[in-house]
Amino acid sequence: MNTFLPKEHAGEVVTEIELIRSTEAEKGQQIENVQRYQDNRNTLAGEGLKPLQAAARERKNVFEGLLEAVKTHSLGQISHALYDVGGEYRRNM
Repeated sequence: MNTFLPKEHAGEVVTEIELIRSTEAEKGQQIENVQRYQDNRNTLAGEGLKPLQAAARERKNVFEGLLEAVKTHSLGQISHALYDVGGEYRRNM
């Protein structure tokens, strides 16, 4: 709830958001794009995620490691590397 609505229009503010769903072809194309990116860039990385994981294990600032990792790895690869170090957050329901 937004408690900072203007007084003169507090009850009249309505926002409709139209959701746009990707087609199966678009999803497939994006998966191909990520796979191609990984194939092309990961060979340049060597042990590219090891410094990031080491910083996380030692509870140091991971920002520098993230900046290097994004040059050669996808978000999913970086996330999984960090999950290996610290686990994955699971919300209690």
